[in-house]
Amino acid sequence: MSKEVAGVLDSMRDDMVQLLCNLISIPAISPDSGGRGEAEKAAFLSQQIRALGLGFPERFDASDPRAEGGLRPNIAVRMPGRSAERLWIVTHMDVVPEGDRSLWETDPFVPVVRDGKVYGRGSNDNGQEIVASIFAAYAIKRLNLTPAREICLCFVADEEMGSRYGIQYLLKNGLFAPQDLVVVPDGGTEKGDFIEVAEKSILWFNVKVFGRQVHASKPHEGLNACRVANELSVDLDRALHKAFPDQDKLFEPSISTFEPTKREANVANVNTVPGKEVFAFDCRILPGVPLDDVLRVIGETCRRKAEESAALIELDILQRNDAAPPTSADAPVVKLLNKAVSDVLSVNPLIGGIGGGTCAAFFRSQGIPAAVWAQEADVAHMPNEYAVIEHIVNEAKVFAYMMLSDL
Repeated sequence: MSKEVAGVLDSMRDDMVQLLCNLISIPAISPDSGGRGEAEKAAFLSQQIRALGLGFPERFDASDPRAEGGLRPNIAVRMPGRSAERLWIVTHMDVVPEGDRSLWETDPFVPVVRDGKVYGRGSNDNGQEIVASIFAAYAIKRLNLTPAREICLCFVADEEMGSRYGIQYLLKNGLFAPQDLVVVPDGGTEKGDFIEVAEKSILWFNVKVFGRQVHASKPHEGLNACRVANELSVDLDRALHKAFPDQDKLFEPSISTFEPTKREANVANVNTVPGKEVFAFDCRILPGVPLDDVLRVIGETCRRKAEESAALIELDILQRNDAAPPTSADAPVVKLLNKAVSDVLSVNPLIGGIGGGTCAAFFRSQGIPAAVWAQEADVAHMPNEYAVIEHIVNEAKVFAYMMLSDL
C-alpha cells in the first residue's frame, strides 16, 4: 500500500462516516420481515456513486411485487484496469429489522457517532463495507491511478433472507464468470486476521403444532399445542445433536449447531389453552453431513411426537443451502487478499471455515472461487450495532491494495 493512497484514504475519514450515517438513515428491510426493500437505498447509492465520479451505475432489478416499486434492485459500477481480469467486491444493501427497540440505547435508524464508532442498524452489517469499497475506488480515481484489473463494485439486495433477489438472481443472469476474483466482505474479526474460504450448510425450518383450543380451566377437553411444541422442540434438539456429533477443526464452532430460535405468538390471554404453536430452528451443519439425513431425523422425530400426542404436526422448510465446495487457499483471490491484509494490517491471516454462512456460498456452488474477509466488531444483528471508524478506513486500504496490486 503506497503512502499516497493510504494518506488520501485517511483524509477522507469524515466523508466515509457521513456516507455511513446516510445509509443507516435509510432502512432497507426485506418484505419478508415487513419492510419495503432496498429501492430507496439503491437510489441514494447510485446518486452518491455518480457524484464521486465513479461512473454510471448499472441496475439489475429482480421483480418482487411486495417491495417498493415492485423491484429488488442490484447495482454494479465498473472501473477499467490494465487487464481484462475482473475483481468484484460484493456488498449487500439490505439490513435485518431492529428487533426489540427497548434494548437499543438510541434510535436504530438515527446514526450516532461516538467514541470512534458509528451506531445504527446496518452500520456493521454491511454498511461499513459498502462505504469502504466505494472510497477505495474513489481514492484511486482521485489520484488518477489505473487499477491492475477491472474493478467491479456490486451492491446487492436480499442477502439477509437468502439472496433470491440478489446474488442468486445475478448469477442466473450471467453477471459473474468462473475466472473472476470475488471478495464478499460479509464476515470477519476485530483484527482482520481471518479469511473465510468454507462454510457450513444452512437449514431453517418451521414446525407447526395443531391441537385444540379450550378454556384453561378445562384442559382435558382440549389438546395443549404449547405443551406438545415445548416437548417436540426439546426432542428435536436432542435427536439432532445425538445423530450428528461430527467435528471439523476447520470451523468454529467445530460441530454442527441446531438452535431453536423464533417462537410465534399464540393466545393473547393467560386462561386459554392454545390450539396452535409455531416455532423455528436455525441449523448450521458441517459440509460432510448430508442435509437429507438431517431432514430425515427431523421428520421421524415429528412423526413420533404426532403419534404420541395426537396433535397434527407440519414441517415447513424456510431455507436450505447445501454447503458449496470450499475455495482453495491457493486461489488467486485468496492470495491477493492475503497479500493485501498482510501489507495493510501487518497480520498473517488464518485461512479457514466458519460456523455460519454467507452469500459467498452461492458463488462457490457455481464454480466461482470467492473469499470472505472484513475487519469488524462481532455485533451484527445485535442491539446497539456499531461500526468502528478505524475498521472502515482499514478496509478501504485493503480494497485499494487489491485494486492496484498484481498477483
